[in-house]
Amino acid sequence: MIKAVNLSKSYGAQVLFDDIGFDVNAGERVGLVGRNGHGKTTLFRLIIGREQPDAGEIAIPKGYRIGYVTQHVAFSAPTVLEECCLGLPEQEKADTWRAEKVLAGLGFSNDDMQQSPDGFSGGYQVRLNLAKVICSAPDMLLLDEPTNYLDIIAIRWLSAFLNQWRGELILITHDRSFMDGVITHTLGIHRKKLRKIPGATDKYYSQIMKEEEIHEKTRLNEEKKRRDAEQFITRFRAKARLAGMVQSRIKALEKQEKTDKLDQIKTLDFSFNYSPVKAKTLLQVKDLGFAYEKGAPIVENVSFTVGANDRICVIGKNGRGKSTLLKLLAGELTPDTGERKWHPLVQTGYFAQTNKVALNENLTVEDEIINAGCEKQRARNICGAMMFEGDQALKRIGVLSGGEKNRVLLGKILAAPANVLLLDEPTNHLDMESCDAFLDAVEAFPGAVIIVTHNEMFLHTLANRLIVFQSDGICGFDGNYQDFLDKVGWEEERKPEGDAGDTPKPSGASKKALRKRRADVVARRSAAIGPLKKTIVDVEQRIEILEAEAEKLNRDMVTASEAGDGDKIAGLSRQHHETQSAIETLYDELDTLWQELETLTEQFDSELKDIDTAS
Repeated sequence: MIKAVNLSKSYGAQVLFDDIGFDVNAGERVGLVGRNGHGKTTLFRLIIGREQPDAGEIAIPKGYRIGYVTQHVAFSAPTVLEECCLGLPEQEKADTWRAEKVLAGLGFSNDDMQQSPDGFSGGYQVRLNLAKVICSAPDMLLLDEPTNYLDIIAIRWLSAFLNQWRGELILITHDRSFMDGVITHTLGIHRKKLRKIPGATDKYYSQIMKEEEIHEKTRLNEEKKRRDAEQFITRFRAKARLAGMVQSRIKALEKQEKTDKLDQIKTLDFSFNYSPVKAKTLLQVKDLGFAYEKGAPIVENVSFTVGANDRICVIGKNGRGKSTLLKLLAGELTPDTGERKWHPLVQTGYFAQTNKVALNENLTVEDEIINAGCEKQRARNICGAMMFEGDQALKRIGVLSGGEKNRVLLGKILAAPANVLLLDEPTNHLDMESCDAFLDAVEAFPGAVIIVTHNEMFLHTLANRLIVFQSDGICGFDGNYQDFLDKVGWEEERKPEGDAGDTPKPSGASKKALRKRRADVVARRSAAIGPLKKTIVDVEQRIEILEAEAEKLNRDMVTASEAGDGDKIAGLSRQHHETQSAIETLYDELDTLWQELETLTEQFDSELKDIDTAS
């Protein structure tokens, strides 16, 4: 229902996008992806008119209402409920039940609704902002990182709400699983251009990767042809009988447009510094308890052990004590009761959002990394991996943004040797590509990991054990996240008996059947796609090897030609032709494999979406 035509926007020398166009049609839910700093939020501001494009326009139908949810809050009403009711359309001001329903879904109790908005934490203030916009009944929702301050229960509620949304939606989030569970299309900003495709983010990134591989293959083939032509011209320019052929090649070279090599896009490069430890048990926690300022215990009677390769995910609603537990384990807080006993050789790497205050504002990025326990060259390498390249590594901490300080903290963890990682929501300020890289690094880490996260993709990928914070206490769960959903589930999502709700819900038996179906689809997807991805990697490696051989044969032919060795030239030429034929065959095979991967991914995504909709 909105259409952008020939849109361009830059800030000084930095071009965000150039001559782009897109449209969002009726009922579409669009995920907007792209790296941090590439213009996602700017595009939102252009849509709502807070900024103007350098060129082009965005056409919006008359009377079309757009609701924009930002992280900035400003309240004027005395209570949460009254503030939320400010968002109701004029003709529905008396329908306070609509506001109550939305607020309850986002975790506000009846008592909360009568409190002042200013008394709530930043996370709950963002929820209220979201609730107010939802209540305004906009035709289109623009959501900019709506999950940053939401806990897992609120994220699951928001996902269900957006799937029932009848209007249009454009969503920015670093949480890939949340985005893929909501959207119908992916809109990506990449290399200053914009592309929209139907389907989830995997399909978009696969297409981008495939096109860039084809671009690079074409560039290399063109370079090879250019070198061959230049060598022919150089060798036979003086041969009168070949003058026509030489001139023909010169003209062809002049007409040939050069395909430029794609600029390398900077990305975070994670690789944790593992310190080997020969021990089966790294930590024993027994009857741990803690309360703030003589209040009710926020951590009580917690006992568990941590094995050498455990992946323990700490989950639950905000405010229940998850971060407090990590602070107790890291030694930032002293328990009131119980004990935590680390193996004497354990070295921990601890990341927490609050650790930013521990950074020295007067030190440089490089100094902070060195202080974490590494020598200067490795510190420089880590600075580069965290996108502080060259003189950027000499910036003082005091001038950095919140997101940049987070990258410094992550860099300090990479610098220090560790065999246990304690991670408290480490991906909040990372873009989707960086989140993927971070997840890969955590998966590859040989030691133990204890992580607080609301990201369900991380939970499904990492967890082999859980520590669950629910209203009835803290308990351990031996098993992965899907096992937890199947056997226990979130208490807030359990429907009371006899409560019909607004819409019919599957029975317990059918829910169990749906979960079994989902688990079966996930298993089949892994069994089908995993080997296929491995085959693609194998083929790509074989192509690299053969292209290196072809390059060497080409150099050898030049040498043999200069030496006038006709027999050797003939043999090398035959080998070169065979190698090139093998390369072309492998590229054809690679293209087929990519098409098969895209088809399978789309099929399984469709199956999972059908199951999620039915549930």
